[in-house]
Amino acid sequence: MPTNMTLFSINAILILSTDDRTRILTKYYSAPHAPLHAPPGSSYPGANPYPTVKDQKAFEKGLMDKTNKQTSDVILYDNRVVVFKMEGDVMLYVVGGADENEVLLFSVVLALRDSLNILLKTSTDKRTIIENYDLVALAIDEIVDDGIILETDPVIIASRVSKPPAQDMVNMKNIDLSEQGLLNVWEFGKQKLAERMRQGL
Repeated sequence: MPTNMTLFSINAILILSTDDRTRILTKYYSAPHAPLHAPPGSSYPGANPYPTVKDQKAFEKGLMDKTNKQTSDVILYDNRVVVFKMEGDVMLYVVGGADENEVLLFSVVLALRDSLNILLKTSTDKRTIIENYDLVALAIDEIVDDGIILETDPVIIASRVSKPPAQDMVNMKNIDLSEQGLLNVWEFGKQKLAERMRQGL
């Protein structure tokens, strides 16, 4: 029986600029629940290994140095499996534990890349991502929540991010806005009001 059975699989999603090596959007995740046998404040398999911004920036700098001239899409860095894709002048990273499935992590980075291409339409570059920061953050939240992968289909992700839910929208197709349609609505309202008044008396 496996001892480490959990849905938690993503430690971080990073979008970094390749030009000036700055962070555009970064999200680090910790497992929502510590194991029962882990003492408080200890390092357990799902704990965030980079709790401070200083640690995160050091990790990101080293990661950029390591992946700058790589030809593969998967590396092992700092005892973490890192999958990445370059889009324009940005690098998209998905970081998982050392024992995490690379194919699963790669499907997440592809879902992120493809959903950003659908949402941003023009190109996935630093300027476009900053201008549409809200859409990018929502897309990441639709893909991963607390390190748990929710969705990897880019079309579904883009539709959830870009459109309001269908049940909240009024169906405008069946509404007749012509003069006769408005008169019908007025007559219907008058009838209903008269019925209510008769019932109340």
